[in-house]
Amino acid sequence: MGDKLLEVKNLRTHFHTFKGDVKAVDGVSFSLNKGEILGIVGESGGGKSVTGFSILKLIEEPGKIVGGEIIFKGEDLVKKSERGMKNIRGSEISMIFQDPMTSLNPLYTIQQQIEEVLKLHSNMNAEERRNRCIELLTDVGIPQPEERLDSYPHQFSGGMRQRVIIASALAAEPELIIADEPTTALDVTIQAQILRLMKRLVKEKNTSLLLITHDLAVVSEMVDRVIVLYCGQVLEAGKINEIIYNPSHPYTKGLLNSIPRLHDQKKRLSQIQGMVPNMFELPAGCNFAPRCKYCQDKCLQEEPQIREIDEGHRVSCHYPLRGEE
Repeated sequence: MGDKLLEVKNLRTHFHTFKGDVKAVDGVSFSLNKGEILGIVGESGGGKSVTGFSILKLIEEPGKIVGGEIIFKGEDLVKKSERGMKNIRGSEISMIFQDPMTSLNPLYTIQQQIEEVLKLHSNMNAEERRNRCIELLTDVGIPQPEERLDSYPHQFSGGMRQRVIIASALAAEPELIIADEPTTALDVTIQAQILRLMKRLVKEKNTSLLLITHDLAVVSEMVDRVIVLYCGQVLEAGKINEIIYNPSHPYTKGLLNSIPRLHDQKKRLSQIQGMVPNMFELPAGCNFAPRCKYCQDKCLQEEPQIREIDEGHRVSCHYPLRGEE
């Protein structure tokens, strides 16, 4: 790990509507190394999924990438044609979507759906493709893979369907997998199984993973580094242990305090006061200021710039927290 695979620089993806422009992603920058797991966390509407879709250039009208660079293996994907992106999607970059119920086509067998990737991105014959499908189902822990290849999605549980989606994402041995809330639709015990599976496969295959989630508890068990998004901007970024044990942005601290703790069941569950602002009417100054209990006059007037406060630890706050604040 250490070689840079992906570098996103000042990415801006906006949605042009009759009511005005929504800056869904507004100046996001980060990098991802080979073999690394990077988490993107934040509340719904923070720009997490749009960031992932932007990397694959899957933004549909009225959305558009209006600025920035997405450097993948030395090439800027923003400048690539749709034909060029088709050669990359599924082959070099795969995506795991959040709902296993709708990600698979109910009219096709499991083999047909995994084979589609292999037909597009390999020169395998029919027998080789079937053997590869069996190998993939074995890798993701589906029993009796030879028989299950001929099954349809409705014959699988939600957890098994998500395993099939992971198998499909790994089919062409991509260098980067983007997982968008991959366990949201699953129950807690299945979530843990899927996350352990993904972490194991990423390490075994030396694949990089961009994990998009709203759950910091999930991130703490999975990733090497994390970035925290709010209203389309990076509020904090750094190594996972640094963020978990030494959060410097009030929003990050609020997210961590909101995680239920089994050892303290009598304590009222903490929450971040207020609501995410209307994206058509973002506040002046810091976007988080109206919800921040540490807010000062400067926060309401001047937008903070992201800066490094420790090696590899960046924060966008005029008054970053220290220690036990």
